[in-house]
Amino acid sequence: MKNIAIFASGTGSNAQKIIDHFRSSGLARVSVILSNKADAGVLTIAEREQIPAVVIDKEQFFRGDTYVKLLQELGTDLVVLAGFLWKVPANLVQAFSGRIINIHPALLPKFGGKGMYGHFVHEAVLAAGEKESGITIHYVNEKYDDGGVILQERCAILPEDTPDTLARKVQVLEHQWFPLIVERLLK
Repeated sequence: MKNIAIFASGTGSNAQKIIDHFRSSGLARVSVILSNKADAGVLTIAEREQIPAVVIDKEQFFRGDTYVKLLQELGTDLVVLAGFLWKVPANLVQAFSGRIINIHPALLPKFGGKGMYGHFVHEAVLAAGEKESGITIHYVNEKYDDGGVILQERCAILPEDTPDTLARKVQVLEHQWFPLIVERLLK
């Protein structure tokens, strides 16, 4: 059984889809959920699903190897960033090189980087007059939204789209593809 560690900062809808996907697969399980926000919805999911949860201490995350050791002790095979808003420190990237992935709610390299998350991304995409948006699932390196692309899926942008309607379209793609890509990488 492979072990997945999920890092998330928000409601955890992608985390829930991954948990559901692997619930009876025999291939993998979510063994821990880590969040940088003590009030994040993803921690409620962890509690309901009886998955160990950790609220990240910022100082320890960016200085030291507390979380590298924790993930190693748990036998983590894949680290999944599912709406995690902090840049991953170099020691964690190096310890899990090629085994940390992220999902971004736009077609990278456009609309990525520091501060480009959630509604900020969708507002920027619409302001730029783009005809399509989508998701990018990519490997994580030491820069924001810069690692090698694993998958991009697209959706059309209609003239009447708003940041909210675009967010819903993009989330449909996230929920459809993220668990499948996690499974593919674990196989």
